Amino acid sequence: MCGRYSLTSAPEAMRQLFDLDGPLLNLQPRYNIAPTQDAPIIRAADGGKRELAMLRWGLVPSWAKELSIGARMINARCEGVAEKPAFRQAFAKRRCLIAADGFYEWQTLGKGPKQPFRFEFEARRPFAFAGLWEGWRNPADATLVETCSILTTAASPVLAPIHDRMPVILEPADFAAWLAPASRPATLQGLLRPYPLSGGGYGPLGAYAIATLVNKVANDGPALAEPLDRGGPQKTLF
Repeated sequence: MCGRYSLTSAPEAMRQLFDLDGPLLNLQPRYNIAPTQDAPIIRAADGGKRELAMLRWGLVPSWAKELSIGARMINARCEGVAEKPAFRQAFAKRRCLIAADGFYEWQTLGKGPKQPFRFEFEARRPFAFAGLWEGWRNPADATLVETCSILTTAASPVLAPIHDRMPVILEPADFAAWLAPASRPATLQGLLRPYPLSGGGYGPLGAYAIATLVNKVANDGPALAEPLDRGGPQKTLF
């Protein structure tokens, strides 16, 4: 699964990667984006353009009775996503890009606490998770709440010792197909794959151990992304 990630990139880097027009939201660097928090996503807008919006992380289906269900739907497994009631409508009609520049996974080490790892590309360049979004109206007051979920797939063989799942990282060349309303299901499923070991459009994915500061949702700031001091080279390419 993917339960925490970061987005600290400069607005101009975001504009170039996602081909955004007009003013961007006043995005502040965030090193510990967590479920139920608002997060930046990119989706198709009128006239073939793309828009940046802030959505609550944790998808709430339109038929849900309570907002709290979203805390259990922060990720959508790509296997069967087209058929599962909670995600099938969003997969068919409401796909998005979830902007990030790093994510975290935890490795089980014997009986001790899990070890967090940070995954990022060189120069902490921004990238996109494959995402779904949905609109839900509060039955009490008809307030519209827009929510999102990150698609996950099986981990690549080298990443598998840390975690058996990984978020789907979409190549920039695939953004248009993912966002296009007319894309066929077979085309979409072909995009839901582990990031290649040899490196894709962003280059190779790097990983390194970090301190457990990231475990607490209230913690934020550059210290969360610092390599754990183990007296030697810290980054490993995956």
